[in-house]
Amino acid sequence: MAASFPETAISTERLLLRPLEVGDAPALAALMADELVHAWTDFPQPFTEGRADAWIRTLAPAHRAQGRGITFTVTEHLTQRVVGAVELRNTDWRLLSTEICYVTAPWARGEGYAPEAVLGVAQWLFEDRGFLRLELRTAAGNTAAQQVAQKVGCISEGVLRSAWIVRDGDVVGARGGPAAVESRSDLILWSLLPEDMEVPPEREAPAGHYVLRD
Repeated sequence: MAASFPETAISTERLLLRPLEVGDAPALAALMADELVHAWTDFPQPFTEGRADAWIRTLAPAHRAQGRGITFTVTEHLTQRVVGAVELRNTDWRLLSTEICYVTAPWARGEGYAPEAVLGVAQWLFEDRGFLRLELRTAAGNTAAQQVAQKVGCISEGVLRSAWIVRDGDVVGARGGPAAVESRSDLILWSLLPEDMEVPPEREAPAGHYVLRD
């Protein structure tokens, strides 16, 4: 039987990353309907509440059980509102390596939630699960995702030429409508290793606590 991640939750200073719940479907559908999420990710569109429900009930549990990765809903500690989602995919248990994807809700951008969530997952992977490599892939034009990678200390390893499709335009709805325009894009490959993470200089900082880079 393939190795798999345990069903778990990760807590950071402001966020709780927890397993998907049925009640998340409306918020996840609204998040995935955002034009930036549509443009820069490969989530199927239109991402309806029904599709979100299937993701929660069937696809994400199977993804975890089969050892391919794990998906988290990202919520605020203070309000419990959904502010994003994080997914680990393409996990290689022999190499102890996995790839991270992240999206932030349009109503929560500008708060630094994406780097905080990614850093929380990285710390959990390296310290708790013994992983040795975390990968990110960002489209060449997705500067926001690249800033997240830089803030958590990722190292750019190169460019995968014409390795992505960017969707631009309206999504085809259930009753038809204009199709999205697709274009090829390069991907920037990033990696994060345990030794890349910076420990804060303050001696009173708790063990295993890391900081974002400026």
